[in-house]
Order: sequence, then C-alpha cells, then structure tokens
Amino acid sequence: MDRFEAVFERCRRENRKALVVYMTVGLPDADHAEELLCGLIESGADIIELGVPFSDPTADGAAIQAAGQLALAQGINLEKIFAIAGRVRARYPETPLILFSYYNVIFHYGLEAAAAAMKSCGIDGVLTVDLPLEERDEFLPVCEKYGIAFIPLLSPATGDERAEAILRGMRGFAYCITLRGVTGARESLPAELGDELRRFKRLAGDLPVAAGFGISSGKMAKDAACYADAVVVGSAAVKLVTGAVDGASGISAACKFVKELAQALRG
Repeated sequence: MDRFEAVFERCRRENRKALVVYMTVGLPDADHAEELLCGLIESGADIIELGVPFSDPTADGAAIQAAGQLALAQGINLEKIFAIAGRVRARYPETPLILFSYYNVIFHYGLEAAAAAMKSCGIDGVLTVDLPLEERDEFLPVCEKYGIAFIPLLSPATGDERAEAILRGMRGFAYCITLRGVTGARESLPAELGDELRRFKRLAGDLPVAAGFGISSGKMAKDAACYADAVVVGSAAVKLVTGAVDGASGISAACKFVKELAQALRG
C-alpha cells in the first residue's frame, strides 16, 4: 500500500474525506517555507501539493500568480523545492507529497533528472497542469520508472471518452476541477458540481476523486465532499499567507484555516 492508498483508507476508517492543500513553495519566505508546510500538515492537511513557482502561469488566478512572483524573488527553484520536500518527508513519513508544476519547469530540469530527484527526496506524485493527454507519453513512462504517481486532471469540459483515456492506468487520485477558468477562491460552487463529480466518480472506478478550484470555506469544502473522496484548497490558503502583515501571522492564519477545513470534512 502506497502513501495515497494509506491516506484514503485511513479517511474511510475515520468516516471523513481527505484534505489536499496546495501551497506555493517559498512562502512566506525561503527561510520559513518548511515551517509553513509542516504547519499545514500538523493542522490537518492529509496531502500536500508543492506549488512550483513559474514566471508565465496560464491556469493560475491572481493569488497564486502573486505568490509565485514572491517565491521566484526569493530564488525558489526545483533544486530548492526538492531539498525542502526532503526535510518535510523526514518529519512526516506518512504524508503524500505532490509536485504541482507547469511542464516547462520540469522539462527544462530534465525529465529523468526530475523524476529521480522526486524519488530521492520522497515526493509521491506529480501534477503537470499544462501537459495534455496527447503529449504525456514522453513523461509518464519516466514517472512510472521511478514510482512517481502521475495525477490526472479533469475539468467540466472533459467528455466521458476523453476522461476514460486520461484516467486509464492512473493511481493516487483524480484531480477534478470544479469550475471553468483559472484558480482562485470563489463565493459559491457551481450548481452542476454534484452531477459532474458523480460522473467523474463513475468513470474513475476505484481511483479516488478530489474536487478543487475555488473552495474558500468549510461549508464549501463540506458541500464538495458530498460527491468526492477529497477536497483540494489552494488560493484561499495562499492568500492568507501573502496577505498577512508578516510571515508568522501568515503561517498562523493559514494553519487556522486548514484546521477549520479539516474539521468540516469529518462525519
């Protein structure tokens, strides 16, 4: 049983849904990035998505774009992210870690080198937001070689036939975008969310389904969890860090928020 399987099995035993938290690595600053990630885990995050800052994002809203610029100004790159991930892994041996990145960053680093580094530092999976089904065959075999789960991404625009092809042979979980557009906290979830997540659950079979994009409160997380095995939160947590008066306050606010979300997903 790998770490993903263990997390979802534990959540089933505890009658709750898993909480996946995205955080741009390098917040609130390079010296306290590890502290923030560990605090999120201590506060109830079951799975951590390690957000790789990128200069030209296409799927990110204003909050994560701004966070990426802050992290890049701190000199954060893949090499430093792997080092931080290795230290987090040593402290939390059971928590799945996912490298969440645009493909260009990984491609520039080198596919084989990146997969080997992920394996070495204890990263369990990778999610490349801009690598379509038709082009993933150059990276997927490399991930499989090193035991890195390639996390599939689905959206409301993904038809059944294409979704089945995207999901075939995947492990970890399926990341299902809850709305059309870029990332960013929303005030409410789409009315058709339940139908979309039920469709993806049917197509995914035994593969857990996580709902993400736009979730900004415990109520929204609980509503999305009615139809999914996990809920993903990113922009709302990132904004609490970047909008704080100082790093310590940002870490505290994000951890408090994650505790509230974790509690909302119980029962």
